[in-house]
Amino acid sequence: MRETVERKDLLRYILTRLLIITSILIAAFIIQYSTGTDFPVSFLLTIIVFYGLSLVYFLLYLWGKFLVFQAYLQLILDLLLITWLVYISGGMSTATYLLYIFAIGAAGLVISERATFLAAGLSAVLFGFLVDATYFGFIPYYHPEQAIKQDFGSVLFNLMLAWAVFFAVAFFMSHLSRSLRRTRRDLEQAQKELILRERLAEAGRISAALAHEIRNPLSAISGAVQVLKSEYTGNGDTGRLMEVIVRESSRVSQLLEQFLDFSVPPKKMFVEIDLGMLMNEILEMLRASGELDGEKVRVEGNYLFRKVIYYGNPNHFKQIFWNLVKNALKAMPGGGKLSLNFYNSKREGLKIVISDTGVGLSEKDKENLFVPFYSGFGEGRGLGLATVRKLVEDYEGRIQINSEAGRGTEVIITLPWPDDKIKEKN
Repeated sequence: MRETVERKDLLRYILTRLLIITSILIAAFIIQYSTGTDFPVSFLLTIIVFYGLSLVYFLLYLWGKFLVFQAYLQLILDLLLITWLVYISGGMSTATYLLYIFAIGAAGLVISERATFLAAGLSAVLFGFLVDATYFGFIPYYHPEQAIKQDFGSVLFNLMLAWAVFFAVAFFMSHLSRSLRRTRRDLEQAQKELILRERLAEAGRISAALAHEIRNPLSAISGAVQVLKSEYTGNGDTGRLMEVIVRESSRVSQLLEQFLDFSVPPKKMFVEIDLGMLMNEILEMLRASGELDGEKVRVEGNYLFRKVIYYGNPNHFKQIFWNLVKNALKAMPGGGKLSLNFYNSKREGLKIVISDTGVGLSEKDKENLFVPFYSGFGEGRGLGLATVRKLVEDYEGRIQINSEAGRGTEVIITLPWPDDKIKEKN
């Protein structure tokens, strides 16, 4: 999985390290004031290097490129500087080695879970090398007075304890970072859902206004033209224009009906429905209208021979099937296979699976699924899937769409079984 770094997380990393460095500097001033000892020049230089690198990191942050590289660069350089700071401050005899924990935590929160364990491993290697090298005399102690001889067992125990702390922190930080990333994804999804619902609500308000303002005059115009057409006996352009008016009026009327699906609350009607039979009725209507060409599109599935009884409003399910099957047919202009299947179980509920071997969905189409007025088809109105989703949610169900460009589309609707009390009342 490709690693990504959020700019705001990287900025927090930079600011937090500045806060920690400043806290160390303030603590050093307090110690100097209370004990009268002078700062080692190396300590001051290390702090200056920390601040200088922070400035460089901030400029790279403003540049805004190669954020993952920058995060790893900060992590590795911080581990090296922490090792140096531990060395000049007395090694294991001081608590400065706990600064490794900051780097481990930052790796988990800013980069990834893998980076957390990488930081823990590097911390263990660097600290272990420092302790062993000074104990066995490969590296001299920074201050001679720090060379207090300890037995090997004590040194090994403290080193193992430090390693255990590093990896324990890495484990908990990886768990925390995973939870935070999951929460962030959920929040982003919730924001998208909120925006979508606001657009659906706006579509409902528009539909109500349009329906009241247009439907009645439209019906009057269509009716008047049909009367004139019935009295007209000629075969010229006038008759053809009348047919155009009637046909286009019917198309606008259908659009208004789809608008009304957003503004009118669903009727709480629960009757016994044979979904397979209902699906077959929809297919017959599409064959009669010429939209389903039996020679080009092969229809298969268990919808014909599997009796699936559900409780609900038949008109709702007609609209669901109508929109989904029409979308599948539009996605197969050159023909293909249309699969219609029903599956049921007591645990998962009823599953309606409609799949095609059509053109599939582009990335843009996937981002705008269920968005009103967006259509992946040139002549579409962008209300079909939005209507289907609204109806499915009215039954406390969920809809899932799996699709790849050039590989077809699969729509899975999962509906809970109605409560027995609802069946008894109806």
